[in-house]
Amino acid sequence: MRDVVEATEDALPGKFEITREGIVHDLLSPNGPHELTRARLRKRLEDVLPQAMVAHTGKPDVADEAQGIMRRPDVMVIAEADMEVGEAFDPLTIRAAVEVVSRSNPDNDWIGKVRDYPLIGIPVYAVFDPRTGTGAVLTDIHPTPEGPRYATRKDFVYGEDVTIGDWTVSTDNLPRYKDGTGEQH
Repeated sequence: MRDVVEATEDALPGKFEITREGIVHDLLSPNGPHELTRARLRKRLEDVLPQAMVAHTGKPDVADEAQGIMRRPDVMVIAEADMEVGEAFDPLTIRAAVEVVSRSNPDNDWIGKVRDYPLIGIPVYAVFDPRTGTGAVLTDIHPTPEGPRYATRKDFVYGEDVTIGDWTVSTDNLPRYKDGTGEQH
């Protein structure tokens, strides 16, 4: 599946990821509020991270070949030294994954990644939802009959400080999505 994703990624719009169920294709490119949220969160995290850590956006992907999962978090907290890899980051080197919920495919962030990230060993998953101005931080991976899952969920509302792993950042002034009439949701 990875070969299919790599072959089509530059030819088709949007973002491709591989889950346990197959390939996920987010048809729309991220919009302004999504990208601004991602940029602000990256900067806010980098302001509080130790010198050897970065809040990385972009490629390469995070891949666990044994599980058949390849994801690309919007922001990844990772040690700079762990970025010296070839094709993909080892998920066990990711300290936290941060996602900004896609307007076109919110289930990918709220369902698929909530399932996949603990399965591949990402210890902290923070979800920011510009549709509602809310989010959650999921932690404490534990075994279940269906596979590893996060045991702890801490919800937040935009405007509150949120702790992602060992680092606390503000959620002030994060943009919200607007509908076709200009109304915020």
